[in-house]
Amino acid sequence: MRLRITVPASTANIGSGFDTFGMALGLHDVVEIEVVESGLEVEVVDAGAGDMSGVPTDENHLVVRALRKACRHLDVQVPGLRLRCHNAIPHSRGLGSSAAAAVAGIAAGYALAGKAVDDTALQLAAGFEGHADNAAASLLGGFVIAWQAGDRFHAERLDPHSAIRPVVAVPATRSSTKETRGLLPDSVPLADAAFSAGRTALAVHAITARPELLLAATDDRLHQGYRAPAYPATARLMQELREHGVPAAVSGAGPTVLALTTTGILPGEVGVEGFDVSELSVDLTGVRVEARSQ
Repeated sequence: MRLRITVPASTANIGSGFDTFGMALGLHDVVEIEVVESGLEVEVVDAGAGDMSGVPTDENHLVVRALRKACRHLDVQVPGLRLRCHNAIPHSRGLGSSAAAAVAGIAAGYALAGKAVDDTALQLAAGFEGHADNAAASLLGGFVIAWQAGDRFHAERLDPHSAIRPVVAVPATRSSTKETRGLLPDSVPLADAAFSAGRTALAVHAITARPELLLAATDDRLHQGYRAPAYPATARLMQELREHGVPAAVSGAGPTVLALTTTGILPGEVGVEGFDVSELSVDLTGVRVEARSQ
């Protein structure tokens, strides 16, 4: 059996929707998987090959770990594997590369079992990170609202407004989710919590129906300000964009800046030196699996 898994990048938080909002983006990793008689071979090629220092190519590779996890759950025996990973999603930039890898592996395990992904697939994928926003977006596509009840992850998929044209500004520097989470306080002032709750509710309406409200809807007092010292250039660019009326936020844990435009371009007077700027579509499909017999 040979599989081709195409999985989208994702942006999370989108302002105040901390660990709650996710959106799939038109930037994809592609994993080719072949079941062989024995052993394991992992090869990284294409766009991400030069961005893979420190990434394991053995059983510790995240796609492999996720695939093994799904196979154990589904009681599928896989004698050997050959993986070829075409990585386009930059690592440690706030675009959901880890979640995409987990989703790719889980989707592959389901395909090897001859089953479509289901609610348990989200549990398995989100369990690698402890929150479901990125994983749900890569799994389901579109705009997702994720939450957790006890030890169960949940997500609801919505269609974003067709006028939204995301633009990402990706710096060369990386960011560690663990480190930036460490900058967050254990509690926030009640006024800031109320502010964030209002903006989070407004964001659902803005993203799905009223994009002209996105500037207000993406405002945040919950996490971005606390994380700003970790990436001052990111914080500066986000603030400049907002001052020019562009709904901008830190993508996930950063340091990428997300702008939810309706034009696909950023104001020319905003300095983007040090950032790779590109327009990305919203991926409305989520992970895709193509299978063929050898």
